[in-house]
Amino acid sequence: MVTEKQHIDDILIPILEKVSDPEIPVLSIMDMGVVRSAVIINDIVKVEITPTYSGCPAMDVIGDDIKSALKDAGYNSEIELILHPAWTTDWITPRGRQALEDYGIAAPLEAEEDKGVLLEGKRLVKCTNCGSQNTRLVSQFGSTACKAQFQCEDCQEPFDYFKCLK
Repeated sequence: MVTEKQHIDDILIPILEKVSDPEIPVLSIMDMGVVRSAVIINDIVKVEITPTYSGCPAMDVIGDDIKSALKDAGYNSEIELILHPAWTTDWITPRGRQALEDYGIAAPLEAEEDKGVLLEGKRLVKCTNCGSQNTRLVSQFGSTACKAQFQCEDCQEPFDYFKCLK
């Protein structure tokens, strides 16, 4: 029995790594960087999460999925939404970035490069199918607010690009 505040990384991280982002199921919420902290206080797991953007509809699902995963592991839990500091694409782990690419979503570029591709038509986003940078922006808005739609001029495949948020 835990009777004081403790960070239990070896116990909680493996549980939370099994919770997927509902919009990008190949990413765990840990790889996405939305989990700010998880501690056990008097036998209740308190998890703080930050949305990828204000009003993200996936946060309710993520909270429910966290509670379910922790309940399956024998824990009661409380979820708290933390808005400050705001989430940034810098919080996506290297493993998460690779999972995005493998899934067919181009990982976010740095802020200046991102502006160049979204506002100036620069060809910096690599095709997730063939790796070519001969890609063009189709729409600044993709399947979700955090993605843009691109198409490769070489292989002709469409793909999403995860926009940089800082």
